[in-house]
Amino acid sequence: MKRKKKNQEIIIEDISNTAPDLVSGEPVGFETSEKSERISTNTAPDLVSGDDNIVIDMKHIIKRYFIGQPNELEVLHGVDMQVRRGEFVAIVGQSGSGKSTLMNVIGALDRPTEGEYTLDGVDMFNAKDKDLSAIRCKKIGFVFQTYNLVARTSALKNVELPMLYAGLSGRARSRKAKELLEMVDMTERMHHQPDELSGGQKQRVAIARAMANDPAIILADEPTGALDSHTGRLIMDIFHRLHEEQGKTIILITHSPELASECTRILTLKDGLFIDEKKGSGRNAVL
Repeated sequence: MKRKKKNQEIIIEDISNTAPDLVSGEPVGFETSEKSERISTNTAPDLVSGDDNIVIDMKHIIKRYFIGQPNELEVLHGVDMQVRRGEFVAIVGQSGSGKSTLMNVIGALDRPTEGEYTLDGVDMFNAKDKDLSAIRCKKIGFVFQTYNLVARTSALKNVELPMLYAGLSGRARSRKAKELLEMVDMTERMHHQPDELSGGQKQRVAIARAMANDPAIILADEPTGALDSHTGRLIMDIFHRLHEEQGKTIILITHSPELASECTRILTLKDGLFIDEKKGSGRNAVL
């Protein structure tokens, strides 16, 4: 396998997919009762190369920090992963397993040190910084545990922001934002600011915002981690609807085996490598 290296690491600290870069003005990024069927014991399966249905293709992804220094640290040790269009995949692992680092690489918030990464046909390893901003805005919908809504800005305007950066007209932005808020049952609260919303309401706005530019993937990082169990259930039900009714590709980052079991495929990350993969029960896990 051919490996590529870059001499300079670029770490993007702002992980909001709607907030503009303060310098450039560009968006920076914005066990169940039924036992799961085991598929394999190492990395994701080697799917057919060149398959148009593969939206994420990672080969031997290595991520190091403090390169060339005495405290050089390697977090990802050669991750291979492929995700097909329309899959609902869970990446599960304990704290320190490398989940956050892998999420940053998947979401184009950080660059891998070595390896190959293609997202929806785009070579992410060699993409320029300005291109990564556009990719984050148009191809990836982020949903974070802490919501990352813009303060003192209405729910409606928060959902409109990615479309503003994508160049949609004001009338088109407003119309689509209202449709998306209706989809997550937030029509009656669309003019409220984040500090006037509950945690579950904020997360529903965040999901609507993630859908704004019809992204290739939705990347959800512990989306129920700050919510009570009832509200978390409502949020997971929204993800299931997006997956089943709209065919959205969703990657759920979680430490919860219960939430992971609701996905169609579960990848277990430990010490910077996938150690296990199994089939999940999907929505059947909660029926």
